[in-house]
Amino acid sequence: MPLAFIIRRVVTALITLFLASVMVFGALLVVPGDPVQLLLGLDYNPDQYKAVQKQLGLDKPPLEQYAIWISGLPRGYLGSSLSESRPVTEAIVARLPVTIPLIVTSSLLALLIALPTGILAARRKGTLFDVGLVSFTQLGLAIPSFWLGLMFVVVFAVNLRWLPSGGWTAWSEDPMGSIRSLILPVLTLALGQAAGLVRMVRSSVLEVINQDFVRTARSKGLFERDVMRKHILRNAWIQILTLFGIQLGQLLAGSIIVETVYQLPGLGALGIKAVKSIDFPLVQGVVFVISSVIVTINLIVDLLYGALDPRIRYE
Repeated sequence: MPLAFIIRRVVTALITLFLASVMVFGALLVVPGDPVQLLLGLDYNPDQYKAVQKQLGLDKPPLEQYAIWISGLPRGYLGSSLSESRPVTEAIVARLPVTIPLIVTSSLLALLIALPTGILAARRKGTLFDVGLVSFTQLGLAIPSFWLGLMFVVVFAVNLRWLPSGGWTAWSEDPMGSIRSLILPVLTLALGQAAGLVRMVRSSVLEVINQDFVRTARSKGLFERDVMRKHILRNAWIQILTLFGIQLGQLLAGSIIVETVYQLPGLGALGIKAVKSIDFPLVQGVVFVISSVIVTINLIVDLLYGALDPRIRYE
């Protein structure tokens, strides 16, 4: 892959990240009301006001506030959390052992479900299986994740008592307990994402499966699995990868709801806690970290585009 292509994509990602930092920081500056008053409530004296104002850095001009905040990003400092009584970075890192396995496992499971199912539906276009699958995926797209999560709790936790209804067991205390705590949340996220991904795999394969180069490959006597792997999927991957990258970002947003339903102490739950406690530094930190992850995912997808399709590298 040409170095110039990689540099262009990395520079674009860095510019996007800078703009995201400006928006994240600026959004809280334009929030109606006085942040210090929101934190202190009605009963406070001028000394308390000035102390909190200085702690938040609000006694300085907005540009200086932003310069101080962004100068800490290279060393991983995002300010100090008021509700957690520790640096924002520490509060976020403490929640990652929950959110990272949840997101990674859900995305991989969605892909493992969608790829073979979507390919099979495309190869059996118009059959009862294809029609039933398309209808089922439409239902999957229509069901809200919180409702699906509640139904899983009722069936698997309350009625069958196979899995816990919520809560979290730390990895260091009981790894199997941690895995059990993640099974229902992972299924809740994965099934919703798999529904959209199945439809994309099906439509992408259908666009390629009747092309001339595919018929030529078959006429040469290649095995069907080789035709599918080397010719059909290789050309269909661009669209599939696009949706998969978008869905990874959606999983981060969806994890907020799922973590709330299952009472998981993840990054989404931390963001909700920060909003409820009016912890502005923590809100900024959580939103910026989520934005950074989404930008990084888009960068990886762009680089994979170049690896899959050489024409993209020279555009």
